[in-house]
Amino acid sequence: MPTAWHIVTAAGTLRADTQAARLLPQAWQKLPAGAGAKGHRYYDWAWVAIEPGRAGHRHLLVRRSRRTRELAYYRCYAPGPVSLARLVHIAGLRWTAEEDFAASKALAGLDEHQVRRWISWYRWVTLAMLALALLTVAAAAEHTRDPRPAGQVPLTRNEIARLLTLAVPPATGTGYRLRWSAWRRRHQHKARASHYERQAAHDP
Repeated sequence: MPTAWHIVTAAGTLRADTQAARLLPQAWQKLPAGAGAKGHRYYDWAWVAIEPGRAGHRHLLVRRSRRTRELAYYRCYAPGPVSLARLVHIAGLRWTAEEDFAASKALAGLDEHQVRRWISWYRWVTLAMLALALLTVAAAAEHTRDPRPAGQVPLTRNEIARLLTLAVPPATGTGYRLRWSAWRRRHQHKARASHYERQAAHDP
């Protein structure tokens, strides 16, 4: 939500950024907003009850970057009591939706239809979503496979899409492509481990 939006609290009507500036240091909690490509996305979070007297539980959720101190705001509603960690988890799902939308365009060609007729567009979008679902299910199954290759990240949707091209002619040098896949996954594993170490050292 924009910083200029006004919210109603027990202390009166205030702008979102004004309310955030009034928060005490102990009001902020370090919580992860979900796992990213390089590890957990940690931010400082705080919340304020808003719109007293209305049905349900309404909060202003404030996210603060631990590096730049930039603030972002969420207007939240829940029919029953909810914890701060739960609201943070739900707010973090926005990244998942954005990542899925980007993946559907990059891996399944969701945005490549010319949209001249509704029926053809509908069929194209349906096939693109099915293709992305196939990659997603295959990647999820790979994450549960045991044992996993040592020193490699599990197969991702991007890597599975690359490997599927082996089945489409002309698929030359299959062994060469498989070795490249293993090389990429080893280096992704090293990069992720290094990022976790830096995150633990510089972001207490």
